[in-house]
Amino acid sequence: MSAPVSVVLAGGGTAGHTSPLIATAQELLRLAPGTRVTAVGTARGLESTVVPAAGLPLELIPPVPMPRRPGPDLLRVPGRLAAAVRAAGAVLRRTEADVALGFGGYVSTPVYLAARRLGVPVVVHEQNALPGLANRLAARVTREVYISFPGTPLAHATLIGLPLRRGIADLDRAAARPAAREALGLEPEGGGRRPTLLVSGGSQGAASVNAAARGAADDLLRAGVDVLHVLGPKNFRDDDERRVDAETGATYVPLAYVEHMEQAYAAADLMLGRCGAGTVMETATVGLPCVFVPYPHGNGEQARNAAPVVEAGGGLLLDDADCTPGWVAAEVPTLLGDPDRLAAMARALAGTARRDAATVLAERTLAVAASTGEEER
Repeated sequence: MSAPVSVVLAGGGTAGHTSPLIATAQELLRLAPGTRVTAVGTARGLESTVVPAAGLPLELIPPVPMPRRPGPDLLRVPGRLAAAVRAAGAVLRRTEADVALGFGGYVSTPVYLAARRLGVPVVVHEQNALPGLANRLAARVTREVYISFPGTPLAHATLIGLPLRRGIADLDRAAARPAAREALGLEPEGGGRRPTLLVSGGSQGAASVNAAARGAADDLLRAGVDVLHVLGPKNFRDDDERRVDAETGATYVPLAYVEHMEQAYAAADLMLGRCGAGTVMETATVGLPCVFVPYPHGNGEQARNAAPVVEAGGGLLLDDADCTPGWVAAEVPTLLGDPDRLAAMARALAGTARRDAATVLAERTLAVAASTGEEER
């Protein structure tokens, strides 16, 4: 009797890495229930909470932070990386890994390097339109490279989309809306009459988006707009409290974090937020129009992520500098007050995102693992 396939999955730091990791791990277990899945992360990343919460085993390795500026910390990187590679190698040996599946980020690099050293095959998934350093490195040592967006510059890349949890991939927003609104503290009976804005800057929050939404909240409530504001755990304040406009009945609901974002998507008619790969692909998949506010720093990957959806007519792009309380107060009620335009945007989203990426990636990973086993036999 052959031993179960062992898959080590690497990815952490933010939901951009952990969400597709969890979605793919769940699909691996659905397709091959005996599969042994092990996630690798660090104690400082989001994975330290969300991966165990998803019922998946998590092995921790030392973090390898990259200094933003030259200095003494830069000299410590080689030693830290060597320690992380040793720790990752120990995980691969202990789990008898047949394949390492990485989603990029600082956790993946040590796993890629350890897998290469031990002869464990590597599968790579890149969620962003512009790849990070870890996946650019890994794409040089494997032909099993999968991407979310067309045109992502990685060698041997195959376009499959972004792995999504089935709760999102299979979401029927209209059917789920009443229960979702009630679960999130919005009045269910208002779902058919009051439009709802979802605000989220991603798993970590976004200061400028939060400031714009906070500053415009009273104006939105007076305009009869419900606001579901996901601020991020580090940005939630003591004075962020649920409130209701006495005249319109519209409600402002601030939350630090939403574990099941499909509920937030179902409750809303429009979203204002950053355009990480997860947000872009998830809102496109469920048909939720979005005003995207790209992160103003870095390599411009977020604007690139949103481009296909914006070009299709399913979203709007708003510069971070223009995301102000005044813009939100003036433009959001206008958008939400035009149901025909929102419906056209929702229709434009159809076909801009694939729903089967988690299945495709899980199948390819299992195939790589199986071929490894055949070679060993």
